[in-house]
Amino acid sequence: MAILIDTPMWPNHGTLWSHLVSDASLDELHAFALGNGVPERAFDLDHYDVPARLHDDLVAAGAHPVTNRELVVRLRDSGLRITAAERHPH
Repeated sequence: MAILIDTPMWPNHGTLWSHLVSDASLDELHAFALGNGVPERAFDLDHYDVPARLHDDLVAAGAHPVTNRELVVRLRDSGLRITAAERHPH
């Protein structure tokens, strides 16, 4: 079980953003986020969006830095990933 974070590379609101996920459970993810000051409103179905300014602090707290590709693969393999089709049903 691990908390994973990708490199801040997603631009929005004047900063870059990372994705914070668990490869085991949403409960683990929520507990880590809550314990490290990530606001609940940053949760987006299967991940938290976190600004670049928090990246190093989250890594220091135990999040494992991974590439964007590894994050997606491990999230998918965990069964927790919400696909684009599920996120935006027609």
